[in-house]
Amino acid sequence: MPARENFRSVMRIGPVQIGTHRDRHGRTTHAAVYTADRCGWSADYSSQTAAQLAARTHRCNVR
Repeated sequence: MPARENFRSVMRIGPVQIGTHRDRHGRTTHAAVYTADRCGWSADYSSQTAAQLAARTHRCNVR
């Protein structure tokens, strides 16, 4: 059974949510997830600043 993801410091920038969590190696990472239907974009970053930049600049073709 996979480990449960516990996000903390969740923030929202437009339709993108950013959350801080620990990965399976125990390192703190920041996940950015686009919440619109049919987009499916998400990424992990080592710093919250990088995740915020990605959230502000992400563009998808979902309408």
